[in-house]
Amino acid sequence: MTKKCTTSPSLLFETSWEVCNKVGGIYAVLSTKARTLQTLYKDKVIFVGPDVWSDNNPSPYFTEVASLMADWRKNTQLPEGIKVRVGRWNVPGRPIAVLVKFDAMYAENPALFSRMWELYGVDSLHAYGDYPEACAFSHAAALVIESICRHRGLDRGCGVIAHFDEWTTGMGLLHVKAELPEAATVFTTHATSIGRSICGNGKQLYAYFSGYNGDQMAGELNMQAKHSLEKAAAHQADCFTTVSDVTARECRQLLEINPHVTPNGFEKDFVPKTAKALAEARAAARAAMLKMASSLVGRALPEDSFLVATSGRCEYRNKGLDVFLDSAAMLRDQMNASDRQTVCFIMVPAWSRQARPELVDAMKQQTPSAPLPDPVVTHILNNYNEDPVINAIHRLGFENREDDKVLVIYVPCYLDGSDGLFGGLTYYDLLPGLDATVFPSYYEPWGYTPLEAVAFSVPTITTTLAGFGQWVDTTFGCGSLETSGVHVNERNDANYQELCGAIASQLLNLERADEKTVAKLRKAASATADLAAWKHFITYYETAYADALAAACRRNEN
Repeated sequence: MTKKCTTSPSLLFETSWEVCNKVGGIYAVLSTKARTLQTLYKDKVIFVGPDVWSDNNPSPYFTEVASLMADWRKNTQLPEGIKVRVGRWNVPGRPIAVLVKFDAMYAENPALFSRMWELYGVDSLHAYGDYPEACAFSHAAALVIESICRHRGLDRGCGVIAHFDEWTTGMGLLHVKAELPEAATVFTTHATSIGRSICGNGKQLYAYFSGYNGDQMAGELNMQAKHSLEKAAAHQADCFTTVSDVTARECRQLLEINPHVTPNGFEKDFVPKTAKALAEARAAARAAMLKMASSLVGRALPEDSFLVATSGRCEYRNKGLDVFLDSAAMLRDQMNASDRQTVCFIMVPAWSRQARPELVDAMKQQTPSAPLPDPVVTHILNNYNEDPVINAIHRLGFENREDDKVLVIYVPCYLDGSDGLFGGLTYYDLLPGLDATVFPSYYEPWGYTPLEAVAFSVPTITTTLAGFGQWVDTTFGCGSLETSGVHVNERNDANYQELCGAIASQLLNLERADEKTVAKLRKAASATADLAAWKHFITYYETAYADALAAACRRNEN
């Protein structure tokens, strides 16, 4: 008698390079989704990530728990060299996490590459950069998943799902498909490797979109290995998903497959719970930012200064840093003597060392005495002459002089509390102090930075090329500050100057808005974030899981 297949996972693995390893936006996806998954499935959820930590550099995100999965760890027989640690991920929901030490798997890569070429046509011949590392990790992770399932007596229709995120885990999915066909597989691309590469190489993705062939462009841009692996994982998965309609279109064109769309949610776990607490956080953040900025430019900035920022990956074109700076230059030209002092922060991690010692010393003084040399940057840049942001700041004539109405300050570091300038405040601690944020992305599959901003009630400007921007447009009929706290600007390959001018005007209107208007915009922004909570978006994943389980059930019945 055939066993009836389940539509809900009895065991859910999710593998990513960013499990307990904060690198980029995928960390935000998984760490905020964890609590909702735990509510649905409790400890049936197991996150699998890389053990890239040491005794001298322990993970701040992971706590080892000796009692968890003790029987498996005692009796497991993993390939020699693979070591695991089991514990809890220190995020809301505290899900089980397995960290995998995978160094020994590098030696297995040649055999793995050969086998995956034979089975699925993955072309690893031209691999370079982080490809071998990603394959070694994901292969090891798949072996761990297989071991846990075998230990628990996996049988057909048992409801196991192995979910893999981004091309970096593609080899793991393909191993599970080959060696553990009983399990259902889900593959999520958060940004296609070839789409990101097209944009990163300065090519116009959208003007010529329908003419691009993913395989051809992979050859042209030396991306054969990553693209081939990502495409194979997408086609072999029982369910392939991506995070927005923007990227779904990209997948259809470049990967030649139609994905499920599973939008990225967020949780307000990091947002102060009451209006009083948010006001206190805002005051503390503003004080810290104004103290630093005043020390850098050598004069006490007004307490009512208009503070605006952009943040995210340091991808000058893709993340719209070019647009942000050109918009700031246009704003400077439009302001008059009655307008408030405006400070534009560029908070993106670049190749930097420590905070500038002379800035640290200046911040110890009661009052600023004189501007520092080059008062536009907070940290020592290792590649000062090649850094595109600092070059653009100087090219546009930003010098942060005493009579400048618009100041630009480049903060090229991770704001994790250890930057040495903001009194231990993290990025989330600083966000509520801002009056506006701008994320004018050219390539943005989803866009956590604008979603995070509105969660902290900060009015935000973004574009139609961001998945979050398109979601706002779809949800509200149009993306405007009045209705959603988010202004969504049309962006394409032909309207750069128009876009910069529009953003400058929008910032000027925000800077001049009265308190009553600002309060309404902040309330609208917070309400938009509520609509994007995981409790609303998790249903898309439940559908994907059910589809994957159904596909695995059909495969195993046959």
